[in-house]
Amino acid sequence: MEQVQAVAQKILDNVEEVIVGKHQAVQLTVIALLCEGHLLIEDVPGTGKTMLAKSLSKSLGCSFRRIQFTPDMLPSDVTGVSVFNQKTREFEFRPGPVMAQIVLTDEINRATPKTQSALLEAMEERQVTVDGVTYPMEIPFLVLATQNPIEYEGTFPLPEAQLDRFMMRVGLGYPGTDDEITMLDRQQHTHPVTRIDKVVSAEDLIAAQRAIKDVYIDNLIKEYIVKLVKSSRKHPDVYLGASPRGSIALYKTAQARAAIQGRDYVTPDDVKALAMVTLAHRLIISPSARIKNVDPRAVIQEILDNTPVPGARARPR
Repeated sequence: MEQVQAVAQKILDNVEEVIVGKHQAVQLTVIALLCEGHLLIEDVPGTGKTMLAKSLSKSLGCSFRRIQFTPDMLPSDVTGVSVFNQKTREFEFRPGPVMAQIVLTDEINRATPKTQSALLEAMEERQVTVDGVTYPMEIPFLVLATQNPIEYEGTFPLPEAQLDRFMMRVGLGYPGTDDEITMLDRQQHTHPVTRIDKVVSAEDLIAAQRAIKDVYIDNLIKEYIVKLVKSSRKHPDVYLGASPRGSIALYKTAQARAAIQGRDYVTPDDVKALAMVTLAHRLIISPSARIKNVDPRAVIQEILDNTPVPGARARPR
């Protein structure tokens, strides 16, 4: 796991030259990247969501595109369009901004459901289909979507099918006093994102993505993951609980967290640390509980508090 730990640490150190005082959020972003998942960043404007995506792409030397979603966008504005070439008398595909390795979809909930759905195939199957022709995405491929949790005017809430395709939902939040002063100092002359360079090659990242799949998870931990997810489906305040995709997300992210910390096995603490960010956004609170302002994160916390943690046992040889 030394290779995975080294790759993750290089990316973390480089990104934190730009994103100050948000170690946990940056670490979760790296975990999503290692798990080949996608990330939903829900926070107010100006907290560094765009800079997080830019600094991540520069750290990897990957192609980066930003899509500013608006209500008048069409699906072809995201995926691309076929244009008739007068010289060759054939249609040519002009790729859209989603055909990049790191894609920032800014204010994703401002687009109509039809345009939002254009991302579904790209996120899940790593390909887009335009006019009956399928085009594969480059590897690695990561979607970082942002939405403002405060302003809801002129927005279209993400459907459950799309929320479920995000491996994790995180928030950056405002920096502390000392961190904000450090941020001001670093931006006195130029923005720090212009000073960082590539620290990890795409080949090293892909090798790390493969390596975390070998992290050992005991059957007791697997049962613990399934119990947490099943409890979300039976909770009295929940209309629709986490899907099996949520179980897979928690399973994979726990492997990545263990590998980043230099372990080749998963502990219950790995699962507990990631349950909130992998499961809370998948829950649909029942109408009666919504009236009482029940938060999905409070439901997950209650489930964590009430589900027994599995004990340790010898690893089979």
